Amino acid sequence: MTDHISRRAMLGGGLMTGGLLLIPHHVLAAGLLDGIGLNKLIGNASDNALTKLAQPDGFYRDTAIRIMLPGTGGKLAKKLLQGGDRLGLTTKLSKSLNDAASLAAGEAKPIFRNAISGLKLSDVPGIVTEKTGGTNYLERSAGIELGGKMRPLIANALTNVGAFDQLSRLGSTGKLLGNFGLSGDSLIDNVAKQAMRGIFTYMGAEEAALRSNPAGLLGKVF
Repeated sequence: MTDHISRRAMLGGGLMTGGLLLIPHHVLAAGLLDGIGLNKLIGNASDNALTKLAQPDGFYRDTAIRIMLPGTGGKLAKKLLQGGDRLGLTTKLSKSLNDAASLAAGEAKPIFRNAISGLKLSDVPGIVTEKTGGTNYLERSAGIELGGKMRPLIANALTNVGAFDQLSRLGSTGKLLGNFGLSGDSLIDNVAKQAMRGIFTYMGAEEAALRSNPAGLLGKVF
């Protein structure tokens, strides 16, 4: 590998597609996998996404990724309104699920960084040809492992925000828990799954934004 690639050479070798920088394989092979290039690109996208989602209401305020009570299309939440929300419990639980996801996002940076460090040269072609190639790589190659590591973070966060207590109170309104299969474990799994989907959605947007500004990206990489 060469020790250095000039910004001029980088810009000359990069392919602009739809305003996005798709870095060619030969350029990356020449030096971008020296612990700076792609790792930095994907790491920045990951960090930026997690920072935004870790903010208060990071998940809840965005309806595109807002975490819902288990149930297709929020049908369970509507059903629970017939009983649980008479005490305000459904609304509180829904908000708590999103608060838990935000807390977990704030703790997830080292987990994602560790996964990113496993990037290999053979992974490069698929990454550089897609505007969210880095995000897709991370989700494809490490999504299951990351989800497993996120699960205890979600469990702790759900405890911290009182979600399990609220779930128990919902059960006292009737046979809601049994009818819809709600339990502590299923709630953890469901929230973790939805949180990961939201994280990768935000990561993809951050990565695309970084690629759309080649000069700014190169300034950070080199």
